Amino acid sequence: MRVTKLEHAALVVEESGSTLVIDPGAYTRPLGGLHGVAAIVVTHEHADHWTPEQLAAILSGNPDARVFGPEGFAAAATGFDVTVVRPGDTIVAGPFRLRFFGGKHNEIHASIPIVDNVGVLVNETLYYPGDSWAVPDAPVEVLAAPASAPWLKIGDAMDFILAVAPRHAFATHETINSAAGQAMANGRLGWATEQGGGVYAPLAPGESLEV
Repeated sequence: MRVTKLEHAALVVEESGSTLVIDPGAYTRPLGGLHGVAAIVVTHEHADHWTPEQLAAILSGNPDARVFGPEGFAAAATGFDVTVVRPGDTIVAGPFRLRFFGGKHNEIHASIPIVDNVGVLVNETLYYPGDSWAVPDAPVEVLAAPASAPWLKIGDAMDFILAVAPRHAFATHETINSAAGQAMANGRLGWATEQGGGVYAPLAPGESLEV
């Protein structure tokens, strides 16, 4: 299985000739050129995790791709056929087994409504929590760990990695960081990964891990 990190929160997972897209949002390059897409997972409704334009572009070349996300996203994605998923659900789409966790976005501020959010575990290997610190009830081979956000403190991100104890980890959700901020985040998240015996990979957009 190949996991490719794109800009901000977007991930592309390839397995057995099929592709899974996670969180194709506003800060990510246009993804209309993808082929063989079996499924698209959107963790929540915020625009940095999906846009109608990104979703339509992917589906135009992959009309049979299934779209999964929580209720809040499904309500926002008018005009799209979305299969609602909830924490505890397991879905199979092509070669991808998807297990969902969590349920709610981390709080940004008391004045801002908390939206639905699901983390996803792909093929019992790759885990991405969306905008939450939901820890899955399974070992994690590869963790895509949020590194910067209005709702995020780096110490909480470190504690999340310590709790998950992945064998491999890399940063995601980091577009709002400066170069200096990302270097700092990589150092802190790398330290946390190593405490559990894992290996940290400071992936740049477009770089991949083979697992």
